[in-house]
Amino acid sequence: MPLATTRRSGLVDQVIEQMRSAISTSEWKVGERIPTEPELVNALGVGRNTVREAVRALSHAGLLEVRQGDGTFVRATSEFSGAVRRLAGTELRDVLQVRRTLEVEGARLAAAHRTEEELAELTGLLDARDRSMTAKDYDLGVDQDAQFHLAVVRCSHNPLLAELYQGLTEVVRASVASTVSTKPNLATLDHQGLLEAIRAQDTERAAAEAGGFLDELLADLDD
Repeated sequence: MPLATTRRSGLVDQVIEQMRSAISTSEWKVGERIPTEPELVNALGVGRNTVREAVRALSHAGLLEVRQGDGTFVRATSEFSGAVRRLAGTELRDVLQVRRTLEVEGARLAAAHRTEEELAELTGLLDARDRSMTAKDYDLGVDQDAQFHLAVVRCSHNPLLAELYQGLTEVVRASVASTVSTKPNLATLDHQGLLEAIRAQDTERAAAEAGGFLDELLADLDD
C-alpha cells in the first residue's frame, strides 16, 4: 500500500482498521485481490497469525472473500454493503426492485433540491457514461452509470437516503454489469429524460423517468 508499521498493542484490531481503510478508500478496489499473506506480514511487521485473524474477521464481516488456491479478494466496501450482497445473492430482480424503491424517491427529491453545481456534475457523469457505452467500453461505462445514479440520489439532500443507497453501490454496479453482459442493447438505455426532468425541477417527471427505465429492465427479465 504501503501500510504503516503497527504498534505492538492490539495488533489484530490495528491490522483490521488499516485493511478496512485500504478498502473504504478504494486503495484496494472491489473485485481485486489484496496483497498476499507474506506481503502483508512484511508490510505490517506482524506475524502470520495476526494477519490471518484480521482477514478472517473482515471475511466474516463481508468485506473480503477468501478463495482457496486463488487468494483473498475485496467483496464490499463496508459491512452494510457486504450484508446487502449476501442478501441479494444473484437475484437480479430483487436488486432492481430495491433500486427502484430508492431511486424513484431519490430522483423526485433531486428535482426539487438539486443545485446548479450538482446539475453540472450530473451532466458530466451522464455524458461520460454515454460516451463509454457507445464506444462499448462497458467496464468503464458500468462504473460511470453507477456513479450517475448515486449522484442523483445524493442530490436529494436526504442524508439517510443517500447513505442507504451508498450501501448498495456494489450491488447496483453488479446489477448494471449483469444487465449489460447478458443484453448489451440495454447499455444504451437513455437517461437523458431523467437528467432533463431534474434540470427542469419537474419532480413527478423525474420520478417517472427513474422508475420507467427500471421497469423496462424488470420487464426484460420476463422476456
